[in-house]
Amino acid sequence: MKEKRSQTNKKNKSKIIIIVLVIIAVSVYFLLSTVKLIQQPTDTFVVENGKVSQEETAIGYIIRQEQVIQGNNYKNGMAQIKSEGEKVAKGENIFRYYSNNEENLVKKIQELDVKIQEAMEKEIDRYSPDIKLLEEQIESKIEEVTKTNDIKKIAELKKDINAQITKKAKMAGELSPAGSYIRKLIEERTSYETKLNSGAEYITAPESGILSYRVDGLEDTLTYDNISNLNSKYLENLKLKTGQIVASSSESGKIINNFECYIATSLKSESAKNAKEGQTVTIRLSNTEEINAKIEKIIQEDESRLIIFKIYNEVENLSSYRKISLDIIWWSYTGIKVPNSSIIEENNRKYIVRSRMGYTDKILIKVLKTNEHYSIIRNYETTELKEELGYDSTSIRQNKNITLYDEILIKPKL
Repeated sequence: MKEKRSQTNKKNKSKIIIIVLVIIAVSVYFLLSTVKLIQQPTDTFVVENGKVSQEETAIGYIIRQEQVIQGNNYKNGMAQIKSEGEKVAKGENIFRYYSNNEENLVKKIQELDVKIQEAMEKEIDRYSPDIKLLEEQIESKIEEVTKTNDIKKIAELKKDINAQITKKAKMAGELSPAGSYIRKLIEERTSYETKLNSGAEYITAPESGILSYRVDGLEDTLTYDNISNLNSKYLENLKLKTGQIVASSSESGKIINNFECYIATSLKSESAKNAKEGQTVTIRLSNTEEINAKIEKIIQEDESRLIIFKIYNEVENLSSYRKISLDIIWWSYTGIKVPNSSIIEENNRKYIVRSRMGYTDKILIKVLKTNEHYSIIRNYETTELKEELGYDSTSIRQNKNITLYDEILIKPKL
């Protein structure tokens, strides 16, 4: 009995000793972790996929292939047939100049329209169902006008309404007895309308493209054919305001090549100094739209370079401007993104320090691209470790890799 008690006591003591040892071990572990945290920087960064780019903001001047169109009667003022920014075909009517006596003729036509309408209302019962159908269509379009804010749509609706009113008047005249009051009014109106149309000067598009009425007088200067004569000083002396919309002209219009345009900008950055003709970059416009651009020409100046970018997108949206602000993205890389402050260099090799449970590991990395604050990195491939760095099989097996969501130290001290 005593022997059993003695054995039990020994077992209990052994358990207590084991528990105490475990407590001591855990305490030592946390103590070491605390010491390491004191010795090492506490700032860490969680590794994730990201994007690193080299960008700069610049001021650009729009260079276009555009042809100004102006008729003989430009002093009379003009009426737009096609709207600003609308694509037009070669030979299509785009605007017209008023005739010499247009204001008086228009006034007489409007007065006759009132008289015709009043006369028709008195004899409405004798008209055919076709006229009543036209009246319903006219009322429907008038209601559409009151419900839209689209200027182009309103202009189209008003044109349709006027055409239907004229059609209704002519139909009413045909249904009226010969020599009736309405017929005489319609004949008089037709006579004035003929004079109005014959006296107007219609302008057609000399080629297809985008129609614009925003003429600034630089159409023959800021052209690609004249690029060799351009320089930064000349562009600055134009005294243009950045982002200002070119004012509309009441005397002329122009056709713009809608397939391509150019942006000239003066740059002094290191990226600009290293740029080459034919190089592709990305441009971000004020609407945050990113588009591809090609360096078409570089003109070397004393302290800067005048770089001409060629673009194929957003040409229509730029047609209202001559000087804009833009961002030039020289290059962009995606991958594992880390702060530059987390990268250390030893013996021409670069490392980051990973932190796990208070312990740190120095991990060899390959830096792909770097900007001012961040770098895109990756792990070395096995073949690279062997062929580029001369690692043997044992070193390759012992090499550790960085993975997504690892924590790395900022400004590590080894």
